[in-house]
Amino acid sequence: MVETGRKYVFDFDSTLTSVEALDVLAEILLEGKSNKDEVLKEIQEITNLGIDGEISFTESLERRIKLLNAHKEDLAGLVDKLRHKISKSIEENKAFFKDYADDIYVISCGFKEFIDPIVAEYNIPSDRVYANTFEFDPKGNIVGFDETNVLSSHNGKIECLKNLNLEGEVQVIGDGYSDYVMREAGIADKFFAYTENVHREKAADNADYITPNLNEFLFVNDLPRKISYPKNRIKILLLENVHPKAFDNLSEEGFSVELVKHALPEEELMERIKGIHVLGIRSKTQVTQRVLEAADRLLVVGAFCIGTTQIALEAAKKKGVVVFNAPYSNTRSVVELAIGQIIMLKRSIFPRSTEIHQGKWFKTALNSQEVRGKNLGIIGYGNIGKQLSVLAEAMGMRVYYYDVADKLALGNAIKCSTLEELLLVSDVVTLHIDDNKANKNFISENEIGHMRDGAMLVNLSRGFVVDIPALVAALKSGKLGGAAIDVYPEEPRSNGDFITELQGLDNVILTPHIGGSTEEAQRDIADFVPNKIMDYINSGNTVDAVNFPNIRLPKQNNAHRFLHIHKNVPGIMADINEVLAKYEMNITGQFLSTDPDVGYVITDLDKEYNKDVIKALKNVEHTIKFRVLY
Repeated sequence: MVETGRKYVFDFDSTLTSVEALDVLAEILLEGKSNKDEVLKEIQEITNLGIDGEISFTESLERRIKLLNAHKEDLAGLVDKLRHKISKSIEENKAFFKDYADDIYVISCGFKEFIDPIVAEYNIPSDRVYANTFEFDPKGNIVGFDETNVLSSHNGKIECLKNLNLEGEVQVIGDGYSDYVMREAGIADKFFAYTENVHREKAADNADYITPNLNEFLFVNDLPRKISYPKNRIKILLLENVHPKAFDNLSEEGFSVELVKHALPEEELMERIKGIHVLGIRSKTQVTQRVLEAADRLLVVGAFCIGTTQIALEAAKKKGVVVFNAPYSNTRSVVELAIGQIIMLKRSIFPRSTEIHQGKWFKTALNSQEVRGKNLGIIGYGNIGKQLSVLAEAMGMRVYYYDVADKLALGNAIKCSTLEELLLVSDVVTLHIDDNKANKNFISENEIGHMRDGAMLVNLSRGFVVDIPALVAALKSGKLGGAAIDVYPEEPRSNGDFITELQGLDNVILTPHIGGSTEEAQRDIADFVPNKIMDYINSGNTVDAVNFPNIRLPKQNNAHRFLHIHKNVPGIMADINEVLAKYEMNITGQFLSTDPDVGYVITDLDKEYNKDVIKALKNVEHTIKFRVLY
């Protein structure tokens, strides 16, 4: 056993367990009864009144037991339920209860009949559990409680703790009024408001520390814990109104998350990013080198979109900041919009719709054609281009594609060797190329000149890849029969007024960069990117990182994990392992991946370690970042 000179006094309900035990017992007893919801609500209200000190605990207990009408045999089922309701961070830090068993007590206004069997599994014996006990009639019905027990009376925990006369610093960990009054009465030295399961304002307002989980409590006390740095201390800033599911996913994981609806200009972002560990953005926020230099704790940037040119990727890498994006999540949404725009252009739907809105009726087949049998030219045969290829072919179109990389054709698609070859044969040309700056004006006057007379152009990729003045001239002259444009060389930071030379032209569909803006795509992105972020924060995985060596790690059990990011120069691995050998660390697994600039090494170790080893590893020459997990 380890001794600290401190004594740790835990509450049971909503602290060691995630629930109030008598509420769970009520749910068991009322299952299938017509008045279940009504009685449950009444019991929970009485519970909360007692916890907040609005009524005496004695009154709260009497009223709940009367409503329960329970039997001794019902307690076995309750214990089984409670075994599956242990607070998450309590369960993952079971080792703490084993190693510090002699200093841990439970003082609860609950009942020993169901508390003892639960905490016994956490190495807390019955003689260090102080709680109420039920009274039973000869038939085993629960008819009351031992009223001579100090814990059955109002503020009974104060008297109970006073009688224990514990030596050393006494710390109380609980969620309610009856816990913090022990500190107020001067019997306990510190009160930790435990908010993992329920946040009670009175308890939080009167706490020395608000502890959202046991990891935070152990961190404050410098005690061994499952994770080295509590997740609630990891700050995440999400900009540009990313889908609220991203906020929910990251918050539920235990991180501290702030959501801002708009993009931030560079100077403001440089100020806001201080102290931030994770930054989430979309396409408008510019994560420049200056922003990265101002970021003192940044570990990850999550781009909730496909493109990453708004991020200084090389500068991020050299600072040890990993960048993830969402390369697949909105693929289907973009493809469906492309299909819809192709059909609308070929049928001249937009001019006919405009006429109706203006009060004109012009029923005609003029410039209205089926897409079946027409040639579709796809420029960029990546995730979006390939899926568009399949759907277009299913509608009867002949598909041609051009890509600078060697891509295998799907279905009956025909690969073109040159861009000109594709342009000459296509009735509709659709752009799905990446945001490489070299692609500026990829389609300009020369390329338009190679297109068929009356052909259509669709751009759902990046605004700067099309020379807008050249496109306008081609549309006005009749060289092109129409266009659908979703992206523009210059786009506003937020919704409002917008001007483009393309406005007012016939058979031109203009949309405000909404190719991937569907509810489904945004939900998928809000799952994909946070999962990548959490995987890196929690385990060190960098699979699918866009600027970093990729490492897929096995699940880590009962070991410590050191994450070391360094400049890729000769001798670093030898220096790292020399430090580990000096401190007699036993390596159970080691994983290394490099690119020309940086190396990323993960080392798993199977024993407790001298904290000096961390300092030594941080001081290895050419170290960029070092982090400890577990």
